[in-house]
Amino acid sequence: MTTLVDIRNLTIAFPNRLQDNRVVHGIDLTIHEGETVALVGESGSGKSVTARTLIGLSGAVVGASRFEIAGDDVLGFRERDWRRLRGTKIGFVLQDALVSLDPLRRVSQQLADAFGHPGYFVRRDVREDSRALLRSVGIPDPERRLLQYPHQLSGGLRQRALIATAIARQPSLLIADEPTTALDATVQKQILDLLAERKQAGHTLLLISHDLAVVARLADRVLVMKHGQIVEEGPTKQILSKPAHPYTRQLLDAVPSAASRGFRLSPATDQAALPTEAVERRLPLPPKRIDAAQTVLSASGLMKRYGGGAAVVNNVSFDLAAGEALGIVGESGSGKTTVAKIVLGLVEPDSGTVLVDGQPWSHRSEAERQSRRASMQLIAQDALSSFDPRYTVEKIVGESLDTVGVFGSERRRRVIQVLDGVRLGASFLDRYPRELSGGQRQRVAIGRAFAPRPKLLIADEPVSALDVSVQAQVLDLLAELQAASGTALLFISHDLGVIHHLTDRVLVMKDGRVVETGAVETVFAAPKHSYTRALLDAVPALP
Repeated sequence: MTTLVDIRNLTIAFPNRLQDNRVVHGIDLTIHEGETVALVGESGSGKSVTARTLIGLSGAVVGASRFEIAGDDVLGFRERDWRRLRGTKIGFVLQDALVSLDPLRRVSQQLADAFGHPGYFVRRDVREDSRALLRSVGIPDPERRLLQYPHQLSGGLRQRALIATAIARQPSLLIADEPTTALDATVQKQILDLLAERKQAGHTLLLISHDLAVVARLADRVLVMKHGQIVEEGPTKQILSKPAHPYTRQLLDAVPSAASRGFRLSPATDQAALPTEAVERRLPLPPKRIDAAQTVLSASGLMKRYGGGAAVVNNVSFDLAAGEALGIVGESGSGKTTVAKIVLGLVEPDSGTVLVDGQPWSHRSEAERQSRRASMQLIAQDALSSFDPRYTVEKIVGESLDTVGVFGSERRRRVIQVLDGVRLGASFLDRYPRELSGGQRQRVAIGRAFAPRPKLLIADEPVSALDVSVQAQVLDLLAELQAASGTALLFISHDLGVIHHLTDRVLVMKDGRVVETGAVETVFAAPKHSYTRALLDAVPALP
């Protein structure tokens, strides 16, 4: 087979750091024409910076005993050499299409750039090639889509448009860095089907992902990275079915699913530091205390329209008992986040009611709700955006205690107690959000939410942006704190594995309506509605 990428003893370092600044330590990487290779590992393992080094975008000091791409020795490349290689020999697909595409330029203009004819979309051949390219990536009505801006496309169409720009000049190698992270199950399936079609046609792909089920769907070979080193590599089926390294097994155990229900996803100790025979089995989660007689939240007949259009929430009703976890699932635009906003009192329903502890919550003034704000808390998807960047961790957690009248030395004592509970401790009191990792920020967000001891907690996609290891730690923490406190949990997610692992009951939403509801194990094992079956079928599975 023709070798497209041949790298030996690759080191990557960033200058201007006081400590050892290497992030990749002497790895080898070979990619043959027509195969799909996956780099997997948690955040900070070095997989994305390795991918960016292949197109000269890492901004780091790179060393290697051999570094060849499509027959070119790129060690001595200047910027103009890299520009010649990008797009023609290597295409690159980033995670967030909305950020990666230029928001001020139409899709047609960005495709003209990708074809190497910037500003010349008026040329007939460029227009025809652009239409054909959009059709090839499954975008319907390409003539209309070419004239739209990225914000006018759905998440799935944006990701397809981004892939189109990457493959416009038929590069020898396509690098896809987390191409489906944060997409709902049905959109993710569309993107995976598209990449699978390219693989079937003999194209070469380097896939960067922390989603092992996605890797199982596409990859021929897997390289597992940890702290800048390859700890295990081999055929996909072998690595995912019979992993040899404890860290690979730890990654696999961290995937939430029906099998993990009732058990911790993260190990009590660092399994990668243990000998093979000493790896611990899953530990059980503490049992829940559900009080079915105490209804914390009751929503009845919720309706909401924006601007006189179709209802985004259409006659939605449900109850939530003390200590119970209720999951809401559905694709983007199904109305699940609007339901959360109505429950929080951020959006007023056009009709219908919300009761909290048997008392009216909807159609009340902010002053009337204020006295009961402590009984309801939110964990947002992006913790960093939900924090005031000028606040320390102590002030971020402490502000939630204002609603229950805790001040002074008692407030500081409670904040330290909360930080101990989320396994951070008093050493984090004076840190700012920018000084925390993604997992640490989410722990602070959970601590802030539990600090006033609420009766109801609403979590809107709280782990969708986290890698599998950090997600496992956050889900374990959330389950433990909920079990200990008896707090009712309304958990919104597009990840059906997370819902199956964590929640007791589930609501499946489509186009603003609840199409199916029931015990999560019953609904997922024997779905009655065709849409629920389609959602479950769209989820990639581990072998």
